[in-house]
Amino acid sequence: MRLLRSLWIYPVITVTVIMLGIVVALAATDQPRAARWIATAWVGAVVVWTLVGMIRDVVKGHVGLDILAVVAMVATLAVDEYIASLIIVLMLSGGEALEDFAQRRAKRDLTALLDRSPRVAHVLSRGEGPELVEAQDVPVDEVLVGDVLLVRPSEIVPVDGVLLTDDGTFDESSLTGESMPVGRSAGDEVLSGAINGTRAVRIRASRSSAESQYQQIIALVHAAEESRAPVVRLADRFAIPFTAVSLVLAGTAWAISGDPTRFAEVLVLATPCPLLIAAPVAFLGGLSRSAKSGVIMKGGAVIEQLAGVRSAAFDKTGTLTRGKPTLVAVRPAAGFSSDELLRLSASAEQYSSHVLASSIRQAAIDGGLELLGAGDASEVATNGVTADLGGRTVVVGKPGYVSSIAADMHRTELKPGQAAAYVAVDGQFAGALVLADDPRPESPAVISWLRSAGVERITILTGDAQATAESIGSAVGIDEVHAELLPGEKVQLAAELHPRPVLMVGDGVNDAPVLAAADIGIAMGAKGATAAGDAADVVILVDSLAKVTDAIAIARHTLRVALTAIWIGIGLSVGLMLVAMTGVIPAVAGALTQELVDLATILFALRALRGPTSGLPRDANSASIVPFRSDSSEGALGR
Repeated sequence: MRLLRSLWIYPVITVTVIMLGIVVALAATDQPRAARWIATAWVGAVVVWTLVGMIRDVVKGHVGLDILAVVAMVATLAVDEYIASLIIVLMLSGGEALEDFAQRRAKRDLTALLDRSPRVAHVLSRGEGPELVEAQDVPVDEVLVGDVLLVRPSEIVPVDGVLLTDDGTFDESSLTGESMPVGRSAGDEVLSGAINGTRAVRIRASRSSAESQYQQIIALVHAAEESRAPVVRLADRFAIPFTAVSLVLAGTAWAISGDPTRFAEVLVLATPCPLLIAAPVAFLGGLSRSAKSGVIMKGGAVIEQLAGVRSAAFDKTGTLTRGKPTLVAVRPAAGFSSDELLRLSASAEQYSSHVLASSIRQAAIDGGLELLGAGDASEVATNGVTADLGGRTVVVGKPGYVSSIAADMHRTELKPGQAAAYVAVDGQFAGALVLADDPRPESPAVISWLRSAGVERITILTGDAQATAESIGSAVGIDEVHAELLPGEKVQLAAELHPRPVLMVGDGVNDAPVLAAADIGIAMGAKGATAAGDAADVVILVDSLAKVTDAIAIARHTLRVALTAIWIGIGLSVGLMLVAMTGVIPAVAGALTQELVDLATILFALRALRGPTSGLPRDANSASIVPFRSDSSEGALGR
């Protein structure tokens, strides 16, 4: 079935192989006239089709190598070297098929990304009408302003709206970059694209789907993509000089010998297949190599751009940082030890769904502490959890909530990017647990590698607070920091960065517009949104920032291999053309010899499947940290 599908997708190759078999059979049975007419009809049709495509390309301002192939096909037909003309058609169509295969491979791997765009809304009432007993599912595009919607636990908010339920918790990280779930009260605005917490809530739609936050970001992505200029194919840069040299050599051979056959004999060795095949094969090797490393590049043009990157911009949260809060300090109050405070807190947090709870529990487990079971436990959404542990009442939560239980509670000192969970035991303040979203362990090495690799300008573009962004920048080695930015402002700054090309690395829906607007956008897509993956040129499927340097190293190696393969093809072709000018290489033999040149360039181009990566230490490359996203303000922690 796969073979039949390939035959259907590439009909020119299929028909050419059939025609070549028929023509060879007819020529062998002393029917040269029939063979000539069949070959002339098919090659002539290919020439006409190629000329139509050439005219379309010229209108668009694009001049390629097809003219050389057309002249070679016409010349071989004119001197009755029709078998050679069919071989030229086969080589030409085969090179295009290889390039198409490389592009389809990249797109197929990208379909594994999860599409999180909201499509369905659960409508409880339409406008001012009475609420229904059961929610009615309608397409999100049909939601009207004023409709009351039900959003179930862990579902995506379909449209912008106002919260009707008393309170709720939402993960807005893909929209704002804030890592911690945000608590909302009745009357607060809830944005589309946010993920609901652990309880069902009701909202009243305040905007239609097309006008809501998530859809506006998607529209900005499309606008940025359309404004980006296309990149000229690598081989086309050699088109005019190679064509000119080939025609001069062929014309000189004709003029010296006086035999038009000599023109065709020289020109069949100048067919542009080494140029057309070498780059696609090398790029296919680079695409396959990067895919095996967990990096998906969307085509050969991306490799060209990535290999020449001179400026780099990074989102902060979930990109340069871990994206997941970790326990950095245990600060017990008088009468409590650090292990006792952590053990009691982690035991109580077993009954909490808050994002900090899992980090506290994991820290206790990693410390070898045995957690206690609760006789009774309850959680007050956005505030804290209370648990009865062996006759002791333990409360873990926000400072305001804990202070209402323990009058002696006092706030602990926090640095930018840190947050605290406060603890009370039997109505007495027991201490605080400090958590932070630290830089990824590989981030400093990545920034250092980029500078040593010739990236002249490196900056941070983030929507997070200035103090937190500067703290992270200092930790990873980036001096230029732009913070508290909206998605549109990120796009503008990325467009103004110099020197070009500019690389942008980010994750989440809020980074999608700037990823699309940059010369090269890299999405940390291990747990990211489809909007970011679709907008980016490169998607990192393995959760390690070191893969950015691997992508650049692979792109540079691939481009070197492609260029070298092209020069090998040009060198061999020119050398053979000089020999063919003497008349010792017949046209059919020349066409077949050209296949050997193709084979040499392909074998060399396959070197792109192997080669050096960035060479970062193993611990940087093997980092496996689930992206979350950080925030510096304690108030954003919620519970």
